[in-house]
Amino acid sequence: MDYTKQTVGQSATYASYDQGLRSYMLSVYNYMASGLAITGLVALIVASSPALLTMLFTTPLQWLVAFAPLIMIFFVMPNLANYSLQKAQAMFWIFAGLMGLSISWIFIAYTEMSIARVFFISASVFGAMSLYGYTTKKDLTSMGSFMIMGLIGVIIASLVNIFLQSPAIYFITSILGVLIFIGLTAYDTQRIKNVYYQVAGTGDLATKVAIYGALSLYMDFINLFIQLLQLFGERK
Repeated sequence: MDYTKQTVGQSATYASYDQGLRSYMLSVYNYMASGLAITGLVALIVASSPALLTMLFTTPLQWLVAFAPLIMIFFVMPNLANYSLQKAQAMFWIFAGLMGLSISWIFIAYTEMSIARVFFISASVFGAMSLYGYTTKKDLTSMGSFMIMGLIGVIIASLVNIFLQSPAIYFITSILGVLIFIGLTAYDTQRIKNVYYQVAGTGDLATKVAIYGALSLYMDFINLFIQLLQLFGERK
């Protein structure tokens, strides 16, 4: 056996996967960034218009604003692989726009300076944890499962606190939320990286999977940002 040829062949394969993985992850982050840009732009436009704010938050439309993103995340976005590439992209950007509507209240509740400060803190933390998830050799599957269970607990506690209105529970769930979404950022990044090897070379399917991966990281970032804003944002 010609071990030299075998080694060269393996190196070429690894290099090909390396380049492909970098391109794939770049597309994931690009989709995520475009989603965040749309969300921020929509939120800012709504917050700058008293008429829009009144219409969206003091009429029955407030229920659409509140629940439309949830409906999409549970019933529409999981089916991205079954859509055409163009429809999958459109659904992602529509979802980002709806999220912009639903979080536009932050510009009313918090000062612009604190929103900007918390955004950059969130971006720094997210970037560090996503880099860790991408580079670590440790399997984060068990940690991800633990974080998901913790997230379910936080959601339940938050729902209960709607009725209790306890500042202590609010504070604790916010801290736990930050820790959970920090962990999920690393876990989701590693999961997205691992999925690449299953879909590499599948054309539109790989792109749609990248969009779904971007959705996961997008949700991690948005939730991390909101939790940090609730802890450190300066209220108007």
